[in-house]
Amino acid sequence: MKPRTIEMIATPSAPHFVGDGFRVHNFIPSYPRMDMKRMDPFIMLDYNAKFEFPPSERPKGVSVHPHRGFETVTIAYHGKVEHHDSSGGGGIIGEGDVQWMTAASGVLHKEYHETQWSKKGGVFQMVQLWVNLPAKDKMSRPKYQSIVNSEMAKVGLADNAGTVEVIAGEYKGIKGSADTFSPLHIYNARLNKGGKAEFQLPSDFNTALLIIEGEILLNETETVAADNLALMANDGEDFTVEATENAVVLVLSGAPLNEPIAAHGPFVMNTHQELVEAFNDFNTGKFGYLED
Repeated sequence: MKPRTIEMIATPSAPHFVGDGFRVHNFIPSYPRMDMKRMDPFIMLDYNAKFEFPPSERPKGVSVHPHRGFETVTIAYHGKVEHHDSSGGGGIIGEGDVQWMTAASGVLHKEYHETQWSKKGGVFQMVQLWVNLPAKDKMSRPKYQSIVNSEMAKVGLADNAGTVEVIAGEYKGIKGSADTFSPLHIYNARLNKGGKAEFQLPSDFNTALLIIEGEILLNETETVAADNLALMANDGEDFTVEATENAVVLVLSGAPLNEPIAAHGPFVMNTHQELVEAFNDFNTGKFGYLED
């Protein structure tokens, strides 16, 4: 197999608040050379780097808002989030858990710090990823997947190197927990200092690594620190990650859909007319009802 090289290292953008509960750095699509087409099928990546929220009797977060045409994947590292949507999905996502919401034909949803966690406050760190849906699936029924860490597929690495959590796709023959509409691999590699993980992913899959904790040596040549993202070139299949200190690395890799993208705010469709229809459907109440 041919080695995959590093295309670029992206440093965090200036943070901004989404609602009042998520202080995020946007890598996709705001970072230069990381637009929706280049990162297809990943159309947004917001990273809430470690941030300490003070105690609050009123949970902070994002009030009711719509989505259509894609999926939201929320990965928790510190803190707790409570989610509800108009299709009946919802629950609490705790540290190590993943919440996978398929908006598809349309939902209203809201996300807040979990009530008891909010009262205590503390360090908050999460990723929210938007995954585009193929045109044929954009108007399918919404659904919700709660992936609890204790039930997540995991692969132990040799020589006490660490563990790879398989959220979606497959790693060394172990399949992940999430059902997906297109070929995806999403992993959390939790590596001990000196531990090494090897990855083999199709060269045409768009692939990136976000360093959540610690520091890594990528392909034995490039040091990548916490809160930075490494975008891999589409020129090979194999790459290695070695932890120079205890590290957590989010690995994203997906087959591009290679379909037209028409995006505006909370809607991601294929044509302008479909965007107009999404706004009309939202304004006429076709996304259901959700109390704020």
